[in-house]
Amino acid sequence: MARVLLVEDDDAIRLSLGKSLTAAGHVVSAVAAGADGVAAVARERPEVLLLDLGLPDLDGRDVLAMVRAVSDVPVIVATARDDDASVVRLLDAGADDYVIKPFSAAQMDARIRAVLRRLGHDSQEESTVEVGGLRIDPRSREVTVDGSPVDLTRKEFDLLLALSRRPGAVVTKRELLAEVWGLPWGGGDRTVDVHLSWLRRKLGETAAAPRFLHSVRGVGIKLAVDG
Repeated sequence: MARVLLVEDDDAIRLSLGKSLTAAGHVVSAVAAGADGVAAVARERPEVLLLDLGLPDLDGRDVLAMVRAVSDVPVIVATARDDDASVVRLLDAGADDYVIKPFSAAQMDARIRAVLRRLGHDSQEESTVEVGGLRIDPRSREVTVDGSPVDLTRKEFDLLLALSRRPGAVVTKRELLAEVWGLPWGGGDRTVDVHLSWLRRKLGETAAAPRFLHSVRGVGIKLAVDG
């Protein structure tokens, strides 16, 4: 069960989806406008945000950007576009998953549960990882390097955590896209590269002089066990 905020301007969809998700065990609140959605995120602190892109007052992508400025709440976007480029742009903008219209309530419920699993609700059972001077705590989602805290975004932390689950092993970009971004078919290598670059900078290293994150050309990335 999760606290779900639904931002959807279509009255019929908002009512029916809200009822179905409530019946599935979620606690649902719903608004019809983007500005109200941003305010509700700050006020109610939902565990999941379901965001329709076609809103009457604001473009859904602008709402996503405003939400990301104030919250790390997992966001599932409802969109009519299913081409790879559009999907990758949404994920790069801060969405955690997406559904293509039309969709069923059962599909949305499954997406909610999958996002919660993928974004750390299962990490409460994971132990702290220590590699060299790097310490990763999945429960508190805190990272330190040589005892100093490192401020990571949620995606940066999820990327580092995915690599830490296989220390010393090379993880392919396709595996990272599936685990961190929910893109099992690939097609978003640039997304991994950009987030990896940001992560390296915050860990105090570069691709040319890596300490923890080592790229294996044509294969993937590994978290070195002797960083």
